[in-house]
Amino acid sequence: MIRIYLYLLAGVTSALLGWNIGQFLLTDLINQFLFAPTTDTHIFPFPELIIFPCIAISLAVGMVINEIFISNPTRPKLCFRKLTIPIFIAVGLGILSGFISGGIAQIVFAPQIVIAPQIVRTLSWLLIGASVGLTEGLTWRWESIEAGDSQRFRQRFKISIIGSIVASLGAAVLFELIRQAFPDLLNTVRGIEEPLGFAILGALLGFTFSVTNSPSYMVALRAGRGFEYTDPTYEDIDPSATIISRPYPCIKKPILKFVSNSQEEKIEEGLSIQLPSKGRFLIGSGQGADIFIPQIPLHVATLELKSRQAKLEPNQMFFNTIEVNGNRLGTNNLITLKHGDLLTFYTQQKEDFHEEKIYRFVYYNRFLDPGA
Repeated sequence: MIRIYLYLLAGVTSALLGWNIGQFLLTDLINQFLFAPTTDTHIFPFPELIIFPCIAISLAVGMVINEIFISNPTRPKLCFRKLTIPIFIAVGLGILSGFISGGIAQIVFAPQIVIAPQIVRTLSWLLIGASVGLTEGLTWRWESIEAGDSQRFRQRFKISIIGSIVASLGAAVLFELIRQAFPDLLNTVRGIEEPLGFAILGALLGFTFSVTNSPSYMVALRAGRGFEYTDPTYEDIDPSATIISRPYPCIKKPILKFVSNSQEEKIEEGLSIQLPSKGRFLIGSGQGADIFIPQIPLHVATLELKSRQAKLEPNQMFFNTIEVNGNRLGTNNLITLKHGDLLTFYTQQKEDFHEEKIYRFVYYNRFLDPGA
């Protein structure tokens, strides 16, 4: 719910900020310095060409900034580094869509053309909303490593545009219903109609993006301690008959892949192994292991994924070599994994000071900070 509130707040704030900037440019700059302030006839004749671009830019920039900071809540410096390209795109598309929608509004508002203002308003809001969705969809490529998956990027891009268009249409319909239901209120409170309408547009766009841009359900294991090696080979230390020596930890492709869309098979610290939403995957040092880790038992555990659940099924002979969230397993009972759980696998190899060597993963079922 907090995510929805933040998106609603960002949408309303961005829309009203853009409207106020447009009013400032019109009343305090353009009309004061370019036109005579003494008569009502000497005012800027095309106000929509100022108001609409300001609102489109403000909404696009606001939604992009909001998405970046919500997706990386603990990395403000990283967020600021990511902002440059997305903001340039947001400003450019906002200017373009704003001028197009403002130009269309000026044409259809001409006395020679008789078109209902409701239709003009709806069309203009659709163009503004579509530009915000287009901006959000395009800039996501620079915000998340998840966008490296071309299929996922196209899906997110389409959802952003379609969602923003539907939200804009809904805002226009809702605003017209309010105008019909409370005509006296809008006429009594002077100047409330426009900011109210754009606030509704920003709120619905924010709500839509809070749903369409929610963290994707992507099951993954992020490699941590134990995978720091960078050498092309791994030293064969354990000659145990229950262990098959392999040169390095790796995944079985194409069954598994890394979230970063890397073509490599070697597991290294910081890489996240993307797992399908369903299936059974063996963890061990055997030839048939889907996640191969040297010096651990041939089959230490099975990871079962189905119905948005992940369960770890330890091997009854080697459950004592597994640790979950710092606790060594005492039985081979099924373990239902939760987001952020730490999985540690112990080997028979000893490190310095006779400490047991370990390999550690972090289990994720959603990506709140995929680019970190």
